[in-house]
Order: sequence, then structure tokens, then C-alpha cells
Amino acid sequence: MPIAAFFGVALFGLFTMSWFLNRDALRAAVEAQIRAVTGLDLVIKGSIDVSVFPGSYVSFHDVGLKGGATSDPALVVDVLTANLRLLPLLLQRFEIADVMMLRPHIHVTREASGESNWTPFIDTIARTMKPGADNQMSFSEIRIQDGVLTFEDAASHLSETLDDIDLSLAWPSISRSFAATGQFDWRGERVDGSISASDFVAALSGDRTGLKARLASAPLKLAFDGTAADRTSMMMEGTLTIDSPSLRNALRWTGQAPPGGGGFGRFALKARANVVGPSIALTNVNVELDGNVAEGVMTYANNGRQTLQATLAADALDFTPYISTFRLLASGARDWNRQLFDLNALSTTDLDMRLSAAKVTVGSTKLGSFAVARSDAVADVKAQFQFTDVDLQSCASELFGVTKLSGRGNLSVSLVAAGSSPFGLAQSLDGTAALTGHDGAVSGFNVEQLLKRLERRPLSGAGNFRSGSTPYDNLTIAVKFADGIATAEDVRVESPGSRITLTGTASVPAREYDLKGIASLTSAPGATPGFDLPFVVQGPWDDPLIFPDPESLIRRSPASAPLLDAVKDRKTRDAVRSVIERFTGGGVKTAAPEAAVPAPASAPAPVEAAKPD
Repeated sequence: MPIAAFFGVALFGLFTMSWFLNRDALRAAVEAQIRAVTGLDLVIKGSIDVSVFPGSYVSFHDVGLKGGATSDPALVVDVLTANLRLLPLLLQRFEIADVMMLRPHIHVTREASGESNWTPFIDTIARTMKPGADNQMSFSEIRIQDGVLTFEDAASHLSETLDDIDLSLAWPSISRSFAATGQFDWRGERVDGSISASDFVAALSGDRTGLKARLASAPLKLAFDGTAADRTSMMMEGTLTIDSPSLRNALRWTGQAPPGGGGFGRFALKARANVVGPSIALTNVNVELDGNVAEGVMTYANNGRQTLQATLAADALDFTPYISTFRLLASGARDWNRQLFDLNALSTTDLDMRLSAAKVTVGSTKLGSFAVARSDAVADVKAQFQFTDVDLQSCASELFGVTKLSGRGNLSVSLVAAGSSPFGLAQSLDGTAALTGHDGAVSGFNVEQLLKRLERRPLSGAGNFRSGSTPYDNLTIAVKFADGIATAEDVRVESPGSRITLTGTASVPAREYDLKGIASLTSAPGATPGFDLPFVVQGPWDDPLIFPDPESLIRRSPASAPLLDAVKDRKTRDAVRSVIERFTGGGVKTAAPEAAVPAPASAPAPVEAAKPD
């Protein structure tokens, strides 16, 4: 009964105190304590609610906080509630336990000069705050509920809004540290975040301080642990970690247009970051994208135009997810793709990326890729490839649509081009390409078999040699490109039994050959020189026509070679014509000086043009 009586008296005292409480003194005490903690003055336009029991608090409606000589409030709060400590309140002392801001509206603007409307308030807070053992601040926690923050940057014309902000601020009191944790909505995603500074006063003054930050959302997770300073420009140094289940979705969420339509899925990055203003330098980079893992260095700058540079090395790279991003050949056709490039993703970004890998895969092939940069309405391509010990069949198929080459070898390419489509790039192609291969074959015909047949019977006809393949021990191809025309500077195919050399040109836009060559049977040292056959290669890349030189075959034939020499003499040619007229009963009106005499019925058929598959 005595305990119950005591609590009854206490409750009666609390209810009585709520009626006789000096509201003006309470308001002045709360304003003084908020000013002491934040350095900001309260501008109260609405009503004031005071409660002692069951909750001890004072609520101010329609409140603004402003600092120094500024006339505009730094933020506007619908309801600012100061929760009071109960025991000091019973002794008529007003001490704030914590502060809660309901529906605050925070507006931050940054001028082109770098000045912000929050600069005076930050300066005021930095001058006022003096954490330490002798600090008389009565509270150290500020909570924000259902807040809205708008940010406008005049320099970059950027405007952002954070909604439904729920934060808890651990305000410095005895220690100098500051921490904020909570959630907010940005661009339709809920974001969990936290930030802490080891020396909040130093951070407000722009001096160096320890900084930890973390942001976590469905599209992206980011963490930083290091130091920061902001004297003339923002400087940060520490460990940066980024993780995303889909880089494509993360780029869209942050307002960046993802390139192409394939790839850019799982992404992770960990590096040592050095931030100076809008530039970020990353060292000790370990990056993973779509299962590709690489190490190296990266730099990023945003001075009105975004620039990304990277030098990375990997054990293996798989470019299969990006095949649909850049299709050189038209689907189902033997022609370059004439569809215009979609360069919107490159309208504000410059990319300079250098990759090296022991193994590069595209689909089921082993090769590499190149990057495209935007210049006005066309794409400027600068490609440099260095491939070692690649599958030549896969390489030639993916790059040029040629499927008749097999083996392994090294490929070096240095090309530049400009165009609005793959066909436009082919028309302006300049540069060089060099290929050395070994232990492979050129499919579609068997040169050694053909040459041996023609060596025995030059005029017997080539027969059907549009099958089989020509194996080689060594393959050398050196080509120079100029305005889409490829000139063969050194093309050789060598095997123990045969040798092929080629000269001439090939049109890249038309995908056609115009080449001349010599196919030779090689002989052992000291033996009779082998059989040589000049030939011509013309037509499309994937189905060329090969024409052996007929005069060379005629000269090789014991029966027809004397006839070829004889018809070059005028008297002999006239005699032959006379005989033909007697057999045919007519006359030959004209006869070209170099015309060959028609073969008798018993002569072998002329050489058939070769047309490999």
C-alpha cells in the first residue's frame, strides 16, 4: 500500500505539473539546447504541444532551422519533437534526451562556382560544436522520419530527390565521431545506408578524417573504408568495394545507358581508390564481370564527359555474352551488316580499355573483340589485337566469316575505321594484319593432288577437285588495308609437297577476291624442279572461283606445245587456216594473231575452272 500510494502521488504530480508547467521557459530551454548542439536557430511558425506523462516531450509544428545571418531556413520540419528526460523534468530542469524530425524537407543547391546554400550552416555547426569531456550538450541523437531531400547542381544540371528518408544521426557529444544509419528511396529502389566519420568537426572543416560508408540496394552494393578531406576539392583514399547482381540494371538505375543488348550481368570490384575531385584512380583492381576475372588499374573522370581507362590482365576471358552487341555480318546473308550502330551509350563516354589474356573465348571460339567510340553520328574504331596460339578456324569465322581455314597460329591486327554501320566501317578500313599459322589446312581443294594430276596430263582437265583440303606446315599472311581494299604483301602456304604464293587485292566492302598466284610442287634438294601452275582467284570470299592458267598447261603438253609455238608464225598460221577451210568448206574471216587453233576431236578437253565450296 505505501508503494502504491507513492506511485499514485507521483502520477498525480506529473498530471498536475503538465498544467502548471512554464511553457515559455520550456520552449526557451529547448531552443537553447538545440542551438548549442547544432548551432542553428529555431523558427517556429505553428503550435507547441507539451506532454509530461506517459511521454515527456515538447513538439513544435511548422519549424524551420536557420544558421548565422542567413534568412532562409536550412531545412523545414512539419513536426520537431524534443523528448525530455523524466527525472530532471520533475526537478523543473528541461533536458533533451533526443530529437525527432517528422517530414523534414531539405533542399540543397550547388552553384557552378562550387558554393552551396548549406555552406553557411556547415560553417556555423563547425564553429559551434566542441566535443569533449567538458561539453555541456544534453543530447546526441537526432532521428529523421519520412524526410525528403532535393539536390540541384547548376554545373552539371543534375537534379535528384531522396524520398521517405528514415535516419538516425549519432551526433558528436563526448567523442568526436559522427554516424548516420537508415534508409531512403531513390529512383524507385529502397536503399540501406550508413556513414561514419572519426572526426566530425574535421570533416565539416574540410580537414582529413577517417570515413566509412556503405550503401546497399537491390541493384547495387557499395562500401568505402578510408580517409577523406575537402579543402579545395574532395579527396578520398581507401578501399572501394562494389557488388551488383546485374551491372546492366545498376547502370540503368544510376542513369547510365548500358551498351548493347547482351552481357553486363554479375559484377564485382575491389580496389584501392584515390579520388580527387571528379577523377577516380583505382589500383590493385580485382574486377569480375559475367564470370570474367581480371586484375590491373582503372581511372574514371567526369568533367562534363565521362572517360574510363583500364589496363587489365586475365587468365581467361569469355566474350560470348557480348556477341549480340556488335554483329559484323548480316544474319543469314553473305554481306556486311548495314544496320546503323546504336551509339547512344557512347554519347557521353570515352572508353580506352586494354585487355590481355592467355585465353579469349567468343562462343565456342577462341579470339578477341574490339571497342567502338562515338564521333558525331558515326563510330570511330581503333583496334589493336595480339592473339597468340588461337584456333584459326574459329578466328577467321568470327572476324571475317571465312570457314575454310584451320590450324593454330598468331594474329596481329592494327586497324582504324569510321562509319555508321559495319558496312561503313568496311569501306573506310585502314591498317595492317599479319597471320602466321602452322599444322593446319585450307579446305575446298587439294593443291598437291591437282598439281600431280596436271603434271602427268596437263590437258586432261582438272577434273572435280572441289573437295578435300590442302594441308600446310606453315602459313604466312601479311595484308595492308587502305580505304577498304586489302593488298596482299606476303601470302605463302607451305607444305612438304607443295607451295602456294599469292599477290593481288581483296575488297573488304564487297567481300571479293582479285588475286593471282602460283602453285608449285616442291622437290627434294638436287631433284628436278617441281611443277609450277599460275592461277587466278576471283569471286566472293566464301565461294571463290579458281582459274588455272591455260597457256601454262598447253606449254606443258608434249602434243600441244609445238602447235602453240607454230601458230605464232604467220606462214604456219595461214597454212593451218587453209587446211581448216578445206575441211569446213568455208573461210575464216579473221584470225587474231595470238588465237589458238581449235583442238581436233581427239584432243583432250580444256582445263575446267576450279570452284571450291
